[in-house]
Formats: sequence, C-alpha cells, structure tokens
Amino acid sequence: MRRTRGESSSTAVSVTNLWKANFRGTAQSIGLFAIVTVALLSPQVSSAAPVKQVRRVLIFHELGLSSPAEILLDQQIVAMLQNSPFQIELYREYLEANLFPSPSEQQEIRDSILHRYRDRKVDLIIALGMDPLAFVVGMHERAFKDVPVVFGGTLVGRADSVKLDSQYTGIWDSFEPEKTLEVALRLQPKTRHVVVVGGKTAFDSELVARFHERLRSYESSLDITYVTDLPMRQLLDSLSRLNANTVVLITHIGLDAAGTNFVGASQADPMVVNASSAPVFGPSDVDLGHGEVGGYFDSFAVEGSTVGEMATRILGGESPKNIPVVKGANVYMFDWRALRRWGLEESNLPPGSIVLNRQPTVWEAYKWYIVGATALMLLETLLILGLVWQRHRRKKAESELAFTYDGLCLAVEAGRAVGWDWDVKHGRDRWFGDLQTMFGMPSDSYSGNSSEFRRRVHLEDEELVWKAIDVARRDRKTFVAEFRVVRIDGGIRWITAAGKFYYGRDDEAERMLGMAVDITERKRVEETLSDISRKLVQAQEQERSRIARELHDDLNQRLAMLAVELETIQAIRPDLPSEIRIRLQELRKQTMEISTDVQALSHDLHTPKLEYLGAIAAMKSWCREFSERQSIEINFKDNVSSVVPPEIGLALFRVLQEAVHNAAKHSGVKQVSAQIVERSDGIHLVISDSGRGFDVEAAKKGIGLGLTSMQERVRLVNGTIAIQSRPIRGTSVHVRVPLESGREAQQAAG
Repeated sequence: MRRTRGESSSTAVSVTNLWKANFRGTAQSIGLFAIVTVALLSPQVSSAAPVKQVRRVLIFHELGLSSPAEILLDQQIVAMLQNSPFQIELYREYLEANLFPSPSEQQEIRDSILHRYRDRKVDLIIALGMDPLAFVVGMHERAFKDVPVVFGGTLVGRADSVKLDSQYTGIWDSFEPEKTLEVALRLQPKTRHVVVVGGKTAFDSELVARFHERLRSYESSLDITYVTDLPMRQLLDSLSRLNANTVVLITHIGLDAAGTNFVGASQADPMVVNASSAPVFGPSDVDLGHGEVGGYFDSFAVEGSTVGEMATRILGGESPKNIPVVKGANVYMFDWRALRRWGLEESNLPPGSIVLNRQPTVWEAYKWYIVGATALMLLETLLILGLVWQRHRRKKAESELAFTYDGLCLAVEAGRAVGWDWDVKHGRDRWFGDLQTMFGMPSDSYSGNSSEFRRRVHLEDEELVWKAIDVARRDRKTFVAEFRVVRIDGGIRWITAAGKFYYGRDDEAERMLGMAVDITERKRVEETLSDISRKLVQAQEQERSRIARELHDDLNQRLAMLAVELETIQAIRPDLPSEIRIRLQELRKQTMEISTDVQALSHDLHTPKLEYLGAIAAMKSWCREFSERQSIEINFKDNVSSVVPPEIGLALFRVLQEAVHNAAKHSGVKQVSAQIVERSDGIHLVISDSGRGFDVEAAKKGIGLGLTSMQERVRLVNGTIAIQSRPIRGTSVHVRVPLESGREAQQAAG
C-alpha cells in the first residue's frame, strides 16, 4: 500500500483534551466510588443499560500513519467499527517497511509483534498492504489460528502471490488507468502525446508495469512515453517543456533515479504538477488537491468503508467465506480548479463524476446585493410597463407614478442613498435622492450629461469603477462596486453602488438603473477602529520592550549574580559536606538554566535584530535560536529581494512567533516548515506542520488570543491570513501582505 504517500499527523487527542481528561480523572474516580458504595448499600438496584460485548480488533499497517492513503483507510475503518453494536478494543501495529526496509529489521519488528500477542487473543485481524497480508498468512497457523482476516490496500496483481483460505476476505486494489486516459481524451480531444511518470521503487515499477499493460491498446493511436529513469530535477525540467496536445499520467514516485526518496502524494506529486506544462491526471483520491485534474481513482475512502463493513459483519458472527472478495473501489473524481486552469469543460466528464473545490457563483457571493438591486430594477420596470399598458389613462398613471416616485425619493433620502437612470445611447443621466449628502448638490434630483458622474469619481478609483462597469455591460452581469466620490465642495464620500444594464433588440446596452448608498460613516468607524488597533499594537510592542529590558537588565543580572554567589560559596568552603556541595552545584545549574530561559523570553518579547538586521534576518535568527531551545527542526526558507518595511516586518515576525510556538506546543511533531517569499502581489509567509491539527472555528470561539492577535496584526498592514487545519491533518498558516501596505501603515502611524 505504498501508492500515494503524503505527510499526515498521528491519530492522537490534542494537548488540551488530554489535560482536561487528566483533570477530570480524579473527580470521576471519586464519583465512581460514591456511586458503587450507594449501589451496594441500597436495597434495590435500578436496571442499568446493557453492557456492550468487547471485541478485539488488530490492524496491521504497512507503513504506519504516514500517508494520506493509510490515514483515510484507518479513519473509514474506525468509523464503521464505532457504529457496530460492540465495544471495540482496537490495536494497531506498524511494519514501517519504508523506514526499516532490511530483512533483519523487519524480522525484529515482526518478532516483537508476535511476542506482544502471544498471550492476547484477538477476534479479528485487518491487514492493510501486501507486507502485512503476507506476514499474517505466514504466521496465521502459528500465532493467529482461527482468527478471521480482512485485507485491503493491496494490488490485484499480487493476488496470486499469497494463498488465502476461507478465513480471509477483503478488497483488492484495481488501478484502471485506461479509464482515466479515456476521460483525458474526452476533456482534451486533440491529445496526441501521453507521458506516464513513475519512480524506481519496487512498488513504483510494479505500478508502471500495470499502466503499461492497461494502456497497450492505445499505443497504436497515441505517442505514449514512460519516464521513470530520471532524477527529479531533470524530470521536472522535461515536464516543463512538453509538446502541445499532451497529458501527463502519474503512477507513483517513491524514489527517483538519483536515489532520492519521496513521499508520493505530498512531495513528488505537487512538484510534478507545478512543473508540468500539460494537465496532470492521478491514480487515487489522495492525490487530488495539488493541481491534478483528477481521473478514474482508486478510492481509499470507499475502500476503507468496505473493509470496515466486512469487519463489522464478521464481528457480528458472519463467516468470511460468505463475504465475497471485492475487486476495486473506483470512482470518477476531479478538481474544479484544475478543470478551470486548463480550460477543460465539466460537461465532458462521465455521468456521476465527483467534482471537488467548486467555487461559489456570483449569485452565492453577492446574493443580497443582487436582490436589493434587482428589487429596485423590478420596481422601475413595473412602473414603465404600467405606463405603456395604461396609455389611455396616461394622466392618472403619471399622477400615480409621480406619487410613487416621491415616496421612493423620500425613502432613498432617508437612507442617504441616490438612485440613477443612465440613458446609455444618448449619454444622459438622471439622479435622484440625497444628492446633498453624497455630491453636495442643493437638490434632490439632477439631469445632465453622463460625463458628470465620471468627474465625480475619485481619481484613484476611476479605473476600478469603469472596469467594473465595462465588465457588467459586456458580460450582462450586475454592476457592484465600492468607491469614493468627490463632492462639489471638494469633500470625499465613500459609496457602495449596484446597477444593471438593459439591452435593446440589437443587444446593445440602452439603459442602466442602479442605487448608491453613502457608507462614509461606516468607513470612518472602520478607520477609527484600525487606528485604535494600531495604537494598541504599538502599546503592546512598547510594553514588550519594557518588560524585555527589565528581564534582561534586572532579573537576568540578579540571577547571574546568584549563580556567582553559589559558585563562590563552593570555592570558599571546601570543607562543606559533599551532599551540601552537590546541592549547591544543582542550585547553581538550575539558576543558570532559569537565567537562560529568562534571556530567551526577553529576546522573544523584544528582538533588537528586527531593528538592526531587518525582518528576514531576524526571523531566520529567531527560528535557529528557538529550534535549539525547544529541540525541534524548523525548516526556514526565504526568497525576498525587496526591503521589507518595519511595520510589515514586525507583523510577519509576530505571526511567525505565534504560529511556531503553537506548533511546538500543540502539534505533537518535531518538524515545522516556515517559508517567506516575495511575489508580484506582495510578501507571502507560510508556516506549516504535519501534526495533529485542530478545529479552527472552535479555536476562534475559545478564550485564547493567539489567532485573534495574528489576524489583527495582518489586517493592520492590509494583508490577509488563512489558517487551514483539521484534526490529524496538520496545520498551515498562510499570510499575504502587499508591500505598499507597509508605507501606508507608517503614514497612518504618524
């Protein structure tokens, strides 16, 4: 089961949950003792809920929970077992074939497993992968006699390599790349070249051989090239220069020709996808999400559920021989973002295909704006239709229209809004509403040339507004924009506007109706809040500096003197008993350790390197120091050529500190990745780990201020922050800050 391996966290509860569980342990023990005492002394005992029967289930993993494939299988199996009518006592064992490949190491692992279960009877074995299945088959009579076995995660081509009796059932993996190629040809009919990419491990070669066998029938009509003998660097270079009308099929890359090991799904696949100049199709559902288009996938989610269902049926008393072995758990699955990237039509996908990551439509994103604007447009349209329909009652209709118009104007004025009717063909505008507030016009209506509106739009927003108008006119979409206007007296107001074009018989825009609402007060409040937040952050930094100085110049010096005094006592009193001398030595050591921790805390609170060396150097230095103190590996990479403004540098530095602290404290892993790069849209900072993860929404609702502080700091420099994390799936913090925001923030700060 080595197919698409990727980084993942182990299945463990969070530090917070462990703490709560320990805290509740004592109270629960006391409560349980009281309940038992009352039950024994009571003359009558009420009926209790039925106790579930215990069933022991042993799961053998080939590599451990180190890949998306095995994690997904394990999750689905456990979910099915938890829904069974039994209390499951679950055991997991890992052969770790990737970490300990030599026969002697594998023999030690297997002997250790046999030793652990020599006196422990299990009710069911689940073998995930060929090595676990072969191990169980070989040891079945000796160590697990009469124990039923459910297997999964093994290629159907290996079925003949093991002899299974009536105590075995399960599911064979069946990769069918020809169906993926058929879909690729439907999506890109002009395809003439197919590049199959693979690696050099035994499993890589086995999978490439299966692709070669299944695709042989296409070799007469397509140019199929198998690339399996290149180092990764050369492979990526060749993929970046592919011919037109080409598609790429990934098998699995666990080892390249240079002898470099890779984790397929999380390391090799993303590099292949990013380098390829042609659409890439993968073999399984855990490969999706890095830019692959999709394909006819071997689904580990379906396979895990199937294995879990078989296990539940056997635990319930059904014999394995009555449960047929299943061949393949395949689904058509695709990534909407990759389809859009390569211009592939979703309508050409096979019926029943699963499409992931579909982005919201304009309606979903701007529903309420559209509803409001449409309501206004419908009102105007109904009035116009009423005039045409009742032409013979024109005077009365005009009177009613005037009455309705006055009411609408009053409503618009009360809401600090302005409605407009733009005669596109003749270049005339009609405005009505609170023109005094918005434009400084001493009237509640205006009719004139449409160029007047252009003159009222703030110069810095003019391109944005007219681009939005052109797009709405060309694509027949609702116009929505938020921008500034300049009043007659030179004052500036913020407005949000929405409008719609109406077209004639020649499909040319003839008219545009819309509504604009004054949001200046809201903007001022937002600016005030931003200013307060910025001052609070500045005050916080000043307080950090003060505390850091106190710790460094006062407390740390006093600790140093204390250490010296302790050493002096040892020196001047050589006649002290050995126990006292040893104790003095320990006290001096503890004092020096406290002094080191205080110094580190002082540097965390205020880092002079940030001022003298700049943000990037300070980050790199801090990561190195933190890594040494906490004994974790921080893989820090940078590619920034511009000078990072101090305001941005400080914000990114604090985000890095908070994210790395959180990873070290909660993730449960000893490796963190931090990368800062400069792109056309600004500075990007990404901190990630493959730890146990957490529920982001639940964390935001908690009492901690870490996430809130990061978000506020990024917001103050006009940046964006995205925190992605799921339990046992790791955590990623992605920050983007435009470089221009640093200068703006400095100006705002005074």
